[in-house]
Amino acid sequence: MIQVDPEKCKKDGLCKEECPVAIIDWGRQGFPEMVEGGERNCLVCGHCVAVCPNGALSHKLVPLEKCSPIEEKFRVNLDQVTQLLRSRRSIRNFKEEPVEMEKIERLIHIARYAPTGGNLQLVHWTVFTSREAIWNMASLTIEWIRKLMETVPLASLPPYMPRIVAGWDSGKDTVLRNAPVVLIASSPKHDPNGMVNVTLALSYLELAALPMGLGTCWAGILQRALQFHEPLREMVALPEGHTNHYPLMLGYPKFRYFRLPERRPPQISWR
Repeated sequence: MIQVDPEKCKKDGLCKEECPVAIIDWGRQGFPEMVEGGERNCLVCGHCVAVCPNGALSHKLVPLEKCSPIEEKFRVNLDQVTQLLRSRRSIRNFKEEPVEMEKIERLIHIARYAPTGGNLQLVHWTVFTSREAIWNMASLTIEWIRKLMETVPLASLPPYMPRIVAGWDSGKDTVLRNAPVVLIASSPKHDPNGMVNVTLALSYLELAALPMGLGTCWAGILQRALQFHEPLREMVALPEGHTNHYPLMLGYPKFRYFRLPERRPPQISWR
């Protein structure tokens, strides 16, 4: 499962110490090797490849040649990271301009590096770029809200739901905001950390969208309808058994922001 270049290996034991499941040990030749049966427990995380400063170790499923070196010129400082994180806005006004397919694909490829429980990497992406399909999703969501309003006391519903329907009836897309792209990240029911994995992947994607000039908004109303409205679920057609899911709108923001809004102080309990 792992291969070690004896000419490059300095026998510093970093790969052995860093392995999260302790399946690397010293071999008979004095070089690191995987213990017997270790492949059954390997997380395929690539830590052993990444931690070696000499490029001496490769993994069958995480080949050294496919693991890019970390370049110092691309490191960002804390102030840059803080501004990036604070400048993320929920975009609800998009330009009519479509998003290039290459940019969508690149964002998804970046998002696949988000951590997943047990490194299972089970997140699947369903992408809608058709205006008609996106309008249909929004329409079916409105259909679901109308049925709720007919069968449930209005006082028990979130106060924004009647306003969403009223806006829709006036000709506005109050569900998906005329977004040119809707992405739905999903994972199967048997994934024990499914919703966490989906959320992390979406978070990676929306942050990576910022330097591309793109904006995002989490589609909470669509998410609720997807959970309860079968016609919408049939139309969206997520992979079978994918009960963990969340949709995200994507597009070019219509407006530009010039300030970083403040938030309430964090609530912290020190133990």
